[in-house]
Amino acid sequence: MSTLAWFASVSLAAWVWLLLGQGFFWRTDQRLPTARDGGHAHGEPGAGPREEPTTWPHKAAGAEPPEEPTTWPRVVVVVPARDEAGVLPLSLPSLLAQDYPGAAEVILVDDGSADGTGRLAVELAGRCGGLPLTVASPGEPEPGWTGKLWALRHGMALARAREPEFLLLTDADIAHGPDSLRLLVSAAVENELDLVSQMARLRAESAWERLIVPAFVYFFAQLYPFRWINRARPRATAAAGGCVLLRTETAVAAGVPEAIRQAVIDDVSLARAVRRAGGRIWLGLAERVDSVRPYPGLGELWRMVSRSAYAQLRHSPFLLLGTVVGLVVVYLVPPVALVAGAMAGDAPAAWAGGAAWAVMAGSYAPMLRYYGQPLWLAPLLPFTALLYLLMTVDSAVLHHRGRGAAWKGRTYARPEAAPDR
Repeated sequence: MSTLAWFASVSLAAWVWLLLGQGFFWRTDQRLPTARDGGHAHGEPGAGPREEPTTWPHKAAGAEPPEEPTTWPRVVVVVPARDEAGVLPLSLPSLLAQDYPGAAEVILVDDGSADGTGRLAVELAGRCGGLPLTVASPGEPEPGWTGKLWALRHGMALARAREPEFLLLTDADIAHGPDSLRLLVSAAVENELDLVSQMARLRAESAWERLIVPAFVYFFAQLYPFRWINRARPRATAAAGGCVLLRTETAVAAGVPEAIRQAVIDDVSLARAVRRAGGRIWLGLAERVDSVRPYPGLGELWRMVSRSAYAQLRHSPFLLLGTVVGLVVVYLVPPVALVAGAMAGDAPAAWAGGAAWAVMAGSYAPMLRYYGQPLWLAPLLPFTALLYLLMTVDSAVLHHRGRGAAWKGRTYARPEAAPDR
């Protein structure tokens, strides 16, 4: 067997293991229950059929939505925002218009915006009505805090004065369907969950978004398989920071956000803090929660990934090397082995490379379907993986140049990724 055939066989074995042994990460059926009318995803009228979602660990696929509470708990929505005037008209009205039977209000924390974010929020609330809105400003972050968590600290302190049972932590670029809060709370109450998080459906309209965005969620699910997170005895812990419903008493017990104040990857850090405090977590894909932030070009997407990729690797050169080797063997070897093996008459290399590439593309197809993208994009996953490899290396280079983890005018010298302590 040639060296190329050997590497291709290793890649094929890795894909068989990933397909069957990594929590079925490639499936897209971990979602909140769909509406009783069988409706489509929020914002997609007339969309084609989707996979029937599996809801909670103790429910079968296709189960009805959770029973609604007899008494609806008080909820405060906390929205950290910095220079978000461009997306706020698309997101804030959706929060103010929530069809929630209980007491609820919104606190938007204007984190030193220079574009009139706070003023625009007040104007939108005046025009749209709906839930009460409070706009607050925390001032510049104290040393040792990342900006978003500093804003959340201020917003959560204001929220706790209202004595809510739940906090909804959501980003300023996230739009919610009218029943989003209602379904989140119903699911949390019925299943006695302390944290319910949904991975917002990111925008995938431009050519670069179509190529990179579904893969971003695919890679996240591969790293943190949702089924492992949602098990009664979890094997992984994570959340998606764009939409997190958090029980207030659990937040207090977990000491958040103070316990994770340096985290750039704040959602995973938050989930781990909640888990350490004994909280129960659920994470899945969203049907009624959408990101409205555009990433039309490669540059914007590159910065989105590279700003935190090296932090996820705990700024470790050894983890970076392992990641690069893993991406090369798992994602890049299959197409190279197929083409080179076919040209050189190396049948074992071509066969193993082609089989690994086919398994890879097949595992990516459900995520493309979830995003409404054509399946011919699936064989392009090796190219997308190469881009992510370069973004990760660039993240490490920026970190060592003192420009890592930069976001909206702030640079964090050596923030933590997701501390385990």
